[in-house]
Amino acid sequence: MLKGKLLHPEILRVLGMSGHGSKVLIADGNYPFLSGAPPAAFMVFLNLMPGIPKVTDVLTALVSAIPIEAAEVMVPPDGVKQAIHDEFQKILPADVPMTSYPRLEFYEKVKEPETTLVIATGEQRRFANLLLTIGVIKA
Repeated sequence: MLKGKLLHPEILRVLGMSGHGSKVLIADGNYPFLSGAPPAAFMVFLNLMPGIPKVTDVLTALVSAIPIEAAEVMVPPDGVKQAIHDEFQKILPADVPMTSYPRLEFYEKVKEPETTLVIATGEQRRFANLLLTIGVIKA
């Protein structure tokens, strides 16, 4: 029996195989899951229904399970930070830097071979995609 917040067996398996520098995408319901990820990335579809689960729900579980080194987000063409990005910052450890990229540049970042896991959510807020870089466990 597991005691942590993260219980999903497939997500735990892929995180266990991923290491420092691997990336995890938590994607909103509008993300092009099949064409917007590297072919080797493992995909988990949690998008049960609109709004469930939210990206922030998945982020909360992941923060409890892995060290996070960096975060990257997608911004609209005008470059304006979205309200959900503030929610991400509140959930992420305080020392995790967050970098913003326009949509097409963000897609290219996700398609890099370091992306090992893509998690589809039912999130309906736009530009709610979050790419996390796995860090190291500090002694």
